[in-house]
Amino acid sequence: MSRPNDQIVEITPDVLLKAYACGIFPMAESADDPGLYWIEPERRGIIPLDAFHVSSRLARTVRADKFEVRVDSDFEAVIDGCAEPQEGRDKTWINDPIRRLYGELFARGRCHTVEAWRDGKLVGGLYGVRLGGAFFGESMFHRERDASKVALVHLVGRLIAGGFRLLDTQFVTSHLKTFGALEVSRRHYHKLLENALEVEGDFYCWPRAVTGEAALQPISQTS
Repeated sequence: MSRPNDQIVEITPDVLLKAYACGIFPMAESADDPGLYWIEPERRGIIPLDAFHVSSRLARTVRADKFEVRVDSDFEAVIDGCAEPQEGRDKTWINDPIRRLYGELFARGRCHTVEAWRDGKLVGGLYGVRLGGAFFGESMFHRERDASKVALVHLVGRLIAGGFRLLDTQFVTSHLKTFGALEVSRRHYHKLLENALEVEGDFYCWPRAVTGEAALQPISQTS
């Protein structure tokens, strides 16, 4: 998947968006690696928006509004959280070029965060890139149980309500499988991507903070 010959010294946000439109995304070997590599997996991870699964226990947690969920309020804090070691992940691939590029996309309104806060502290969240009717999930983290899961539920509800057609997870993990994530071939992924790029999803179809009940409503209507 990773091709060393494709190492790039520096890319711009415009080049990055064009790469996403072609089904390619960048990664780094480690936080200390100054370079980036283009990745195009043979098998691509997605979560079908019409088949997103929320367990009854998680749905209760979402409805209880244990966390205050916000979007786009603190990009730097979210990417710092995503760079932290997590269970099953001792090191991060988020290096300085990644921080700079996605920070610039955030300033342009093309990169978004979904954040879980409790008692004034950020305890989980995720970030990703929006292009047309596609959302490309980049990374997620949690410091409290269920925080990132609740953020993901809010993201999916917002994407469905906003008319998005594709949620790209890049790869599939056992954690994402519990939500309905699956792998598709490169050819099938490109068809899904082409279809998603035909429309313009509205990420701000909702206010920046909504209740858990509101987030679950469009999910229940499509599942």
